[in-house]
Amino acid sequence: MSTAITFSRYGDPDVLTLTEIDAPEPGPGQVRIKVRAAAVNPVDLVIRSGAMADIMPVEFPHIPGRDVAGVVDQVGEGATAKVGDEVFGIVPFGGYSQYALLDRPVAKPAEVSFATAAALVTVGEIAYRSLHHLGAEKGETLLIHGAGGSVGAIAVQLAVARGITVVATANEHDFQRLTRLGATAVAYGEGWLERVKAVASQGVDHVFDASGAGVLADSIALTGDAARVITIVDTTAAQHGVRFITTDPAVPQALPELAGMTAAGTLDLPIGATYPLAEAARAHADIEARLVRGKTILLP
Repeated sequence: MSTAITFSRYGDPDVLTLTEIDAPEPGPGQVRIKVRAAAVNPVDLVIRSGAMADIMPVEFPHIPGRDVAGVVDQVGEGATAKVGDEVFGIVPFGGYSQYALLDRPVAKPAEVSFATAAALVTVGEIAYRSLHHLGAEKGETLLIHGAGGSVGAIAVQLAVARGITVVATANEHDFQRLTRLGATAVAYGEGWLERVKAVASQGVDHVFDASGAGVLADSIALTGDAARVITIVDTTAAQHGVRFITTDPAVPQALPELAGMTAAGTLDLPIGATYPLAEAARAHADIEARLVRGKTILLP
């Protein structure tokens, strides 16, 4: 048996309850892990609330969570990891649990904590994939909208490590951190375009939108080409001829490379708060109340 957080109807955080369930069994190619950390992502809150029920319905009872790290305790035929391996990765669903199944486990370096590994999965993969498909190269200038969030901050670090000049729009309380990471920070909001032009006299070659703040039209004008702009949040992307990252294929080397950078100390992803698994409802409520900055992690 196992315990997991489930919900049987859409609603506020209090629909999340600690439930006893049967532990899952790994199929061919899968591993089962004893979960040591599970990340809470914004999409988990949206799914729980029912706001995405029309496009992403779930079967009740549903176990939320996709980003996990833990120790392999069972393997299916043909699995790529063995019992005792420390791994992390993404599960189709069911991350808020004592046990979860991984189809593509990624080796966790010993220098990386379980909490950090779980935190890296979705935000790191999205940042890596976005830069990969944008094709920004050394010597070019990249504008990142919403750089103060986890995805944006990882994108800043990846770009700087590749010799790309980064201009980042963010809230002023994020300026110091972004400057330390190697970006030139400017305030987002009205007038952002003029502020960016003032600090990027050489022009802007590419734009990565992690804000969804209605910046696509001006971003296209700034680069001169919609193909040089990508967004992960603005659902009007198609109207502007801009790529929406969910339509671009995954990049298999993303998680191993991100883990390696983290182990080497060249990638920083702050953990905002950790909660026992049983307090998942409080974690959701605190995120909705904007009480947490940085990634939120559940510890089974």
